[in-house]
Amino acid sequence: MWRCTGPRWSGGGPGAGPEGRFGQRLGWYCAERDAERVSLLPPGKALAFAAVGERRCLGVRRAGRWLPCPYGAVLESEGVRDQCPACARLDRSRSVAADTMADDPRPYGVYLAYFGPGLVKVGITAAERGAARLVEQGAVAYAWLGRGPLMAARRAEAVLGSALGVPDRFAKEAKRAARAALPPVAERAAELARLHGAARALAGWPETLEPVAFACVDHTELFGLARIPAGGAVELGGPAAGAEIVGEVVAGVGADVYLRLAGDAAEAREAGRASCEGCGGLGGREVGGVHGGGVVAVLDGRLLSGWVLGPARGRVTTVPVRPAGGSGSAERGRPGERGKRGEPGEGQEGLF
Repeated sequence: MWRCTGPRWSGGGPGAGPEGRFGQRLGWYCAERDAERVSLLPPGKALAFAAVGERRCLGVRRAGRWLPCPYGAVLESEGVRDQCPACARLDRSRSVAADTMADDPRPYGVYLAYFGPGLVKVGITAAERGAARLVEQGAVAYAWLGRGPLMAARRAEAVLGSALGVPDRFAKEAKRAARAALPPVAERAAELARLHGAARALAGWPETLEPVAFACVDHTELFGLARIPAGGAVELGGPAAGAEIVGEVVAGVGADVYLRLAGDAAEAREAGRASCEGCGGLGGREVGGVHGGGVVAVLDGRLLSGWVLGPARGRVTTVPVRPAGGSGSAERGRPGERGKRGEPGEGQEGLF
């Protein structure tokens, strides 16, 4: 039984998949086989799956492998956490983020991450991970500030927070809203450059932290930001048992997957047969294509963690749909009046 382990980015570096392409994926783990797989999520990928059974804790990841939850704990459908409290405590007992790993000898990088106008944060990541942490957070652009020991990196992070008021996190809702109205790339780089210069001019910069000259890296093409509709996308909530998601991948930003949901205009064309690369070979049926029509929705891929995903039986998404920004009450089923349940089709070869 394969359970989804949520979104990840890999390719061309540490954690690269066999395809060698850097991009967004969904991970899968089978406890019975102690095996893992991934499914690529490129633009145009057709998705048609349903949540099966109960959402369960994935356990703890150590030394590159999963240690299954000994309790088989059931998780709530709306939470983004894929661990029960006991496994989460064990995970944080040896965590840089929780400051319980101060003796980590690896070098660390300090970065500035841009998510939108006025949304620039400071953070640290192990140097060996490169830009993976920035991509996972959905940073639209970023620049390195310095590299050095963990405690020096932590001190620089604290200095920026106290002296310049630079936060170390932003809410998911703020990031999503900013993506819908981003300024040109040059303006993003200019905002990062100003803050980079101000940070380097601060007193109290750790001596053991090697400074890095300003260089802006932008993720417009990697994420497919130009394909995200102006004004934002409607939002999908967490699936309950039996809930279905049917659509086509538009873009991927951090943990978010943007989908064009199957709808009236979309059902006029066929997407062909989707291939299953990591879902354990589960079968399904053919779904209507969604090219050029349908509502664009955003799903936090972490909401899929812990679910077994089987083939969709219908032709529309039936998880809760909310307006952009999460305001208003959730509606189950079709977004607006566009969705329509169609007649069963013939064997889809997979979920992805």
